[in-house]
Amino acid sequence: MIEGAGLRERLIAAGIEELGTRGLGDFSVRRIAAKCGVSCAAPYKHFADKQAFITAIVKHISRTWDERQRAAAARYTETQMRLVEVCREYISFLVENPQLRTIIMQKDDIGGSMGALRGQLSMQTNALVSQYCDEVNMPDDVRTRKTYVVRSLIYGAALLLDNGELPYTPENLDMVAAAINREFDLK
Repeated sequence: MIEGAGLRERLIAAGIEELGTRGLGDFSVRRIAAKCGVSCAAPYKHFADKQAFITAIVKHISRTWDERQRAAAARYTETQMRLVEVCREYISFLVENPQLRTIIMQKDDIGGSMGALRGQLSMQTNALVSQYCDEVNMPDDVRTRKTYVVRSLIYGAALLLDNGELPYTPENLDMVAAAINREFDLK
């Protein structure tokens, strides 16, 4: 729980945890309210209904990721290095927030929220792949393959790091970043 945060922020934090452990199908506003020590009606002072609550959670996750990816992209001016750095940050974001990975990988989707979140989280990475491919005149079929490989490396590395198959160390993040970089190394 977020210490010193207002009730809305505490509800969102508890909602993220609820989605991460129980999924959309068993998402309970009543359980979240109890966890926050408030009545079951209290969340509805901040969210019109269950869907609005889930949408607020999705927006919170999206804002958090957007801030991190902007900072990662700003570290470099060259497209290839920006792409690698955003991918590295995406992996760290997923490992440091395993409940978020659970949320974005959900199959069930109330109101399209999770599909929209998946799209938003990958948007910057996909845009950087496209930008790079445009800069070096890669054909569309190569662009599609590169996008697939990069996304596979991101999600695969996040799972390996999270489940302990690979220790979550800067060296292992460097190793994955090098693999992503090799995908775009034309030398």
